[in-house]
Amino acid sequence: MANILIVGAGDVGGRAARLLAASGHAVHALCRHPRQWPGVTDLVADVTRSDTLRLPPDLDVVITALSPGESGLAAYQRVYVEGTRALQQALQGQQLRHQFWVSSTSVYGESAGEWIDEQSPARPVTDTAAALLAAEALVREAPWPATIVRFGGLYGPGRHWLLRWVREGRPVQSDPPSWSNRLHVEDAAALLVHLVTQALAGETLPPLLLGVDDAPTPQHEVLAWLAQQMGLPAPSGESRPGAGQGKRIANHALHACGYPLRYPDFRTGYAQVLADAGDQ
Repeated sequence: MANILIVGAGDVGGRAARLLAASGHAVHALCRHPRQWPGVTDLVADVTRSDTLRLPPDLDVVITALSPGESGLAAYQRVYVEGTRALQQALQGQQLRHQFWVSSTSVYGESAGEWIDEQSPARPVTDTAAALLAAEALVREAPWPATIVRFGGLYGPGRHWLLRWVREGRPVQSDPPSWSNRLHVEDAAALLVHLVTQALAGETLPPLLLGVDDAPTPQHEVLAWLAQQMGLPAPSGESRPGAGQGKRIANHALHACGYPLRYPDFRTGYAQVLADAGDQ
């Protein structure tokens, strides 16, 4: 049994906390409001206020999955950068076996349909993405082994914005295609648990892993398939000469670490979402 701290117990962090607790680990969930999950000890704190960060001793693993709660550079700087700095300071004196920090594939600024993998340099084109990269650097500078997990667009139960897009009949860019990369939230949480299990077993983990499924797909194709499943007209495609095309993200490290995707593409994942939402 390991002593595990989850910092930021939102959707992904909360799912990981419950899975790890069910496996018999001592799990502490640090968040601003108590969660009261079976087997999980609440730590009510705010990473932006260092005076609240009273952490349990003898931690083995830390998973940090922060969320700013609002958009904009100021929020990203406060939560991701300053919050991560405060957390790393609060962890001083611990003998961690590994820490995991959840980031985003938005740190890659490519927008012409290029392929990205773990070897691609991160060149953010927005201030908020640059803030994420700065926070990642703080984790890498800490004295413990660390893995940065950059997730693509997360979807799953309760995350229905593409379903609303179809229902509202809003048009979508189709020429040139706008590539999208995603991961089901159940896979996101289970992947973190898989990595924790490997770390506790003494296996060597990569410093960076891109959390996406096997199938980057143009957004208009995803929406057309969803519309078909929902019995609705497909959103009209629009030609937008010169518009950005996004990027295609490969998941080499995910497969190399042996994680078996439950939802390897948007069709398998959104079939579950549609069933959950009562649209199938």
